[in-house]
Amino acid sequence: MRRACISLLILAAAVGAQNPPRTLTVPMAVELQGAEAVLAGPRGRAAWKVTWKTLERNERSSHWDGGTCGGLTVSGVSAVETARCSPDGYSLALLGENKQGPALFLHTGNDTWRVCRLDEPNSFQPQEGSRLEWSPSGDWIAFVGTLEPKPEPPDPLVITRIQYKTRTEFTDNRRRRVFVVAALPDAKPRPLTPPEFDSHSISWIPGTNEIVYASNREPDPDANHNYDLFAVNAFTGETRRLTRTPGVEMTPMASPDGKWIAYTATTRPVTTIDSVAEDRHVWVIPAAGGEARELNPALDRRTTLVGWRPDSSAVLYLVYDQGKVTLWETEVASGASRAVIDEKAWIHGASVASDGTIAFIRSDPVHLPEVYAWKPGASQPEKLSDFSRKQLDFYPIRLSQPETIRYKSFDGTEIQGWLYPPLGLDEGEKWPLILSVHGGPHGMYGYRFDATFQLLAARGYAVLALNPRGSTGYGQKFTDGCVDNWGGGDYEDLMAGIDYVLKRYPQIDPERLGVRGGSYGGFMTNWIITQTDRFRAAVSIASLSNLISFYATSLYQDLIHAEFGGAPWEGKNFEKLWRWSPLAHVEGVKTPVLFLHGEADNDVHITQAEEMYMAVRRQGVESVLVRYPREGHGIREPKHRADMLARTLEWFDRFLK
Repeated sequence: MRRACISLLILAAAVGAQNPPRTLTVPMAVELQGAEAVLAGPRGRAAWKVTWKTLERNERSSHWDGGTCGGLTVSGVSAVETARCSPDGYSLALLGENKQGPALFLHTGNDTWRVCRLDEPNSFQPQEGSRLEWSPSGDWIAFVGTLEPKPEPPDPLVITRIQYKTRTEFTDNRRRRVFVVAALPDAKPRPLTPPEFDSHSISWIPGTNEIVYASNREPDPDANHNYDLFAVNAFTGETRRLTRTPGVEMTPMASPDGKWIAYTATTRPVTTIDSVAEDRHVWVIPAAGGEARELNPALDRRTTLVGWRPDSSAVLYLVYDQGKVTLWETEVASGASRAVIDEKAWIHGASVASDGTIAFIRSDPVHLPEVYAWKPGASQPEKLSDFSRKQLDFYPIRLSQPETIRYKSFDGTEIQGWLYPPLGLDEGEKWPLILSVHGGPHGMYGYRFDATFQLLAARGYAVLALNPRGSTGYGQKFTDGCVDNWGGGDYEDLMAGIDYVLKRYPQIDPERLGVRGGSYGGFMTNWIITQTDRFRAAVSIASLSNLISFYATSLYQDLIHAEFGGAPWEGKNFEKLWRWSPLAHVEGVKTPVLFLHGEADNDVHITQAEEMYMAVRRQGVESVLVRYPREGHGIREPKHRADMLARTLEWFDRFLK
């Protein structure tokens, strides 16, 4: 039977090799999969999370592949979101679900035990670090969650908090707490943190009984986003404070020798729970307490903490740099820094095992996210997964290879972007072009696989993806470039990019330009069509149109505080916010617009799309508003995702072809 299966695979591969290349279709784009998270294990092993999306059944299901610490294929346990290897490398602690509900489980070899029940509060938790950690001895497990049962939906709903919304619903008002439990079946957990504050992002300090964690202890945590670091004794409950700053400390990780705590932090006194303008940097503080210091102050880039070298000599972290995400390390003693992996690619989800094995996920514009493991002493990482070969090379699928471009904007600022050539056009045929604007505003396009770009290119469109001022990856001054100025210099950067490619690439048809974007990219799409009529069609996804009403309806209304210097009623902010609202300039819009929005989107409430749609439609401009039930800020259900992509293609085809 096995020989027959192998023969069929060989035959299928031969048939695929003989067939001419195909282009990406909507169903293919929806069902593509790559690694989403990775867990490093000793001896060069790793496990990685994958989400299967089935369009026919409209289902999403996540599972783990690979193997480490006894493997992650655990019978009877589903929805595994977090797992951690035991110190001896032979057992797993994991947070998942079984027939009894969500719980903490232990898995060793072929045996799985339920340790204790736990649940996850539904409130939005930005920059959350580890939820699960072993004690250095392997006898105890610390975890973050709640033991409170989920309350029944209130009727009526009485609101007393500022942060009363989650991403897609209303908060259940349960707090995240730190617990400790014996690594035994049916053990009884003990809470270590107070019930009135959220506490999370844990790391057990080796050589001690202490667990370091992050918590916001402001008088009203909803009103001031300000995490500090604390350490709690797992057996006495004694707590001490490690930091007291106006900024935000995040994702603490104790060094293997127990002497240091590494973490990321911002320093500004006013920040936001989402799309933070200030680049977070890596810091260290003595675990016993003392003065904190930035680890690599010369590096003017946004960073994400990964972990420690096993000998505690250096900290590993990811760096967002000009469309790349690279892996760096800095020595704690000397401050010497170097790039460990620096190539035109996007590294994410990195994890470090106790023996120094580094597992990470890598993608680029023509390769899906793949898993690699770098063993100590090896000259190169080993590729462990095979998503691209199985899904793109097997058919095979023809992909567009983007060209990196750089140009000077109106004030001489250099802007980087990528131009994806169209596929399937005849030689000499003019290219229709789609300008794509990323979200954030402090997001970043770059060297990673984008199924939507490839789908547009397969349909015969060139795609222009730009990083205007406000994008991360180019230093703090550049990231701050759109603060207090949405639609100003960033809009000029985008228009300068259109002018640049029209001049450099005469094959682009200036009469067939489209624009699309989601979230802040949706804001900019709405803004662009109020400022110019050079675009013949627009697709605005999860978009902002009125910054004043956005303030009152968004989950993260503090974005207005951080980006525009305070609340709408302070100073002349009402006038400022209205001036930078697309709705204020909607009179005279000529561009047909397709609005796509999730009905449960609390990041950007659907009323933002409704306001813009009604204003455009009332002027007789062709426009359509599509509402997706149950969807939040990102469209998740496979059928909805397919519908959104198909409508986008049909809309551009109608007006640009």
